[in-house]
Amino acid sequence: MVKTEQAVLVFLIILPFLGSIIIGFFRSTARNNEAWFAGAVALFSLLLTIMLYPAITNGQAVQFSLPWLPMWGLNFTLRVDGFAWLFLLLITGIGFLIVIYARYYMDPADPVPRFFAFLLAFTGAMTGIVLSGNLLLLTAFWELTSIFSFLLIGYWYHNPSARDGARMSLIVTGFGGFALMIGVIMIGTIVGSFELDKVLKSGNIIRQSPLYVPALVCILLAAFTKSAQFPFHFWLPNAMSAPTPASAYLHSATMVKAGIFLLVRLWPVMAHTNIWFWLVCGAGVITLLIGSYFAMFQQDLKGLLAYSTISNLGLMTVLLGFSAPLACVAAIFHMVNHATFKASLFMAAGIIDHECGTRDLRKLSGLYRFMPYTGTLAIIAAAAMAGVPLLNGFLSKEMFFTQAALTINGNWLDNSMPFIATIAGLFTVTYSVRFIYGTFFGKPPQDLPATPHEPPHFMRLPIELLVFLCIAVGIAPSLSIGPFLANAVIAVIGPNAPPYSLALWHGFNAPVIMSLLALGGGLLFYIISRHYMQEHEGGPLFLPDLSGRRIFEKLLAAVSWKWARLARDLLGTRDLRVQIRWVLLCCFAAIALIMHGSWLWRGTQALLPVNLYFALLWLVGGFCAVFAAHTAKFHRLSSLVLLGGAGLVTCASFVWLSAPDLALTQLSVEIVTTVLLLLGLRWLPKRLSNPNPEPPGFKTYLRRGGDLALALIGGGGMAWLSYAIMTRPQDRTIARYFLSNAYNQAGGHNAVNVILVDFRGFDTMGEITVLAIVALSVYALLRRFRPAPESIGAPRQQQFQAEFDQKRSNGREGDSLRDYLAIPALMMHWLFPFIIAFALYLFFRGHDWPGGGFVAGITLSIGFILQYMASGTRLVESHLVILPLRWIGAGLLLAAGTGLGAWGFGYPFLTSFFRYLNIPLIGKTPIASALLFDAGVFCLVVGATILMLIALAHQSLRHYRIRHQSLPRQDEEEF
Repeated sequence: MVKTEQAVLVFLIILPFLGSIIIGFFRSTARNNEAWFAGAVALFSLLLTIMLYPAITNGQAVQFSLPWLPMWGLNFTLRVDGFAWLFLLLITGIGFLIVIYARYYMDPADPVPRFFAFLLAFTGAMTGIVLSGNLLLLTAFWELTSIFSFLLIGYWYHNPSARDGARMSLIVTGFGGFALMIGVIMIGTIVGSFELDKVLKSGNIIRQSPLYVPALVCILLAAFTKSAQFPFHFWLPNAMSAPTPASAYLHSATMVKAGIFLLVRLWPVMAHTNIWFWLVCGAGVITLLIGSYFAMFQQDLKGLLAYSTISNLGLMTVLLGFSAPLACVAAIFHMVNHATFKASLFMAAGIIDHECGTRDLRKLSGLYRFMPYTGTLAIIAAAAMAGVPLLNGFLSKEMFFTQAALTINGNWLDNSMPFIATIAGLFTVTYSVRFIYGTFFGKPPQDLPATPHEPPHFMRLPIELLVFLCIAVGIAPSLSIGPFLANAVIAVIGPNAPPYSLALWHGFNAPVIMSLLALGGGLLFYIISRHYMQEHEGGPLFLPDLSGRRIFEKLLAAVSWKWARLARDLLGTRDLRVQIRWVLLCCFAAIALIMHGSWLWRGTQALLPVNLYFALLWLVGGFCAVFAAHTAKFHRLSSLVLLGGAGLVTCASFVWLSAPDLALTQLSVEIVTTVLLLLGLRWLPKRLSNPNPEPPGFKTYLRRGGDLALALIGGGGMAWLSYAIMTRPQDRTIARYFLSNAYNQAGGHNAVNVILVDFRGFDTMGEITVLAIVALSVYALLRRFRPAPESIGAPRQQQFQAEFDQKRSNGREGDSLRDYLAIPALMMHWLFPFIIAFALYLFFRGHDWPGGGFVAGITLSIGFILQYMASGTRLVESHLVILPLRWIGAGLLLAAGTGLGAWGFGYPFLTSFFRYLNIPLIGKTPIASALLFDAGVFCLVVGATILMLIALAHQSLRHYRIRHQSLPRQDEEEF
């Protein structure tokens, strides 16, 4: 039985994604409805988070697991302990405040529902990272955060800087996600499981493994890219083109903390080694100094805050690199403090931009007299960032200075840490003072795009609450955050965590001296260099050309232009034959590598006697295949007919060898593909004949010989593989297992269908997903397709018919060829209901007899194709409502829903269930859950086929409209 806490975990994951899907259907003119709905979802998530608190105190954890692929260690496991809960509180709490803030910040003229849909989806992805109890599941959610942050950063896609920043963040964090996947696989290989509980108990095993170093490098790459650590720090300032609510949420409180979360989560098993210290501390120190240095010279408020975020993330990384338990405590504490004061500062910067029309510090000054309340809130938050006493930032900075003052390993980096920490603190005070003084004090602003004034109260409310937390934690840390921090520390370090103090005063010691030097030195440095900072941007004093963005763009240009062109020149060509040669050569190399040292010899099974009729049948099929390849250069239609002949011989072979299910599917597929290819041939350019062909030379014969060799190797290899398998006894192949268990375990007599929808249902799920992607790709390509000029005109048949109709209108002919298809068209119309009935018949009998969802979907598609052939595109679509995209979506949802439904009964994903039911008037009837999965296959096949058919058919409409301008434009609308 699922406990209440476990149900809360599941609902915390589902709720944001469900809310995102629902809000995506809101109209762009929904006004405040989308904000109310998003706020309700965020508030409910916050309440569910609070409900979990009693269950995670004193080192306890709540866990919920559903089997997915248990043999591979992949389960849908959710787990929350004190540390995950504290981070989850940041996600849901600040997320709720961001929704309130965004309600007033976003312009109603923008597609606001889309913004809230992306924001909720990102919330769900971050929640998934925090609650993942399986490292592979964490990797999946990790990639989702990169995708949704890309959408949020590029929300204003009409802005080139937004597009560039979104692309940059996706490339960098996507690279880190790939590294994370590799690192997680190596950790799972070391431990033998991907479950977080088992991994956290295997620290010694991991650190002593030869895979520890490569796994650590991959994990650090993921954490550094996500948390903008050197040398990947450059993407964060360029992501500031996102709307300010997204910046406040992603780049201060959640997404950039995901890397820190990963480091803390794996700190017990990956830390405590020299390589951890040098890699983590080294990157953290450089990031800390670069971020704080560059922040001082930024002219954009959000740019200043972005670099200050980089600096603080570097501070947390340095603490984690020390491998000391108290340093880990300080990192967790500062992670929470930074989220509160930095989110409030971002929102204050957004208010300034919203009410003044600019974020340029060179134009802003003296705003306190116009916005005293907002100014006060921003000053307190900036003071917390600077580490002023009686604010939360002071406490965690003191803990950082304490750890920096301690000598742990005695090396040069440890010895220099007090100086590095003091200098970084000095820079932090400098840019904090610049933020305060340069924005709110000084002479009155001039030539602002808008007259500054206070925002609505509820727009300030989130800042008020966060600033209140900064003060409460700074004055009474033991009461405000003490219990929550203690639970997080126990969850990470264990019950034997060392004691620590959150007292405001520890005496006059080295950390206090460092704080005083940072505060006084930072204020003095700002006074001295204020005018210089106001005139220069990007750090001109030292390292003016250290631009990660420039390096990234040069690297991207090199990859996109130089390296890609080199690879294209070496490997690529417009000739499809050359590309196929490379693919086949790679396949042959892979097979040779797999079969190295072994050979697939003929089995001991006796051969059947040769049947003359079957041999003649194959001779016909081989003739069709060979001449289809030969005539493809000269006559496409003949080649297509011969190709269809080869397909029919294959179909007949399946019947001969007692495989009616495969024969039925092959026949249906041949019909559909032949018709679609015929429609496609209509738009191909004509072949150009050379009146003076040169005789083939040595290179031509060499190329043809190579093609022949590849064909013989490929075809002969497949023939030999089939021969070797079929000459082996069935008890030595997997076929016996399927035949023996098809009915016992899946309730079906048709082993082929049972394999597709049960035993290999996960494969089928992937295949229908690929089919949906292919259909959408074909549709998208054909929408932009521009045929050759000679193909735009009407075909000869239509020209002949037009001439004949013109003669008839002049009275020279008595009959019209317009009706020459009248009888076949009438028959096609009458066949439609019978085809529907036949498709349903094939669908419902597929689990026990030849049939199934795939062949039923193809059969129904044939019915639609006949209607298009008989009546034309416009007439069919005026009588039938055909929505292939909905068919595809319904198919994917049905298939995935069937798999998820198995979880509700405690079984792995896509586990089938069957039972006999006594139905009145019918009797004992087998019912299998695989029928729903098969229904998904059926719907998707119909939708994908019809989508491609419509894309081809509408080419004729489009060019007919070009030839006849009287045709209304809506006739070429997509359906």
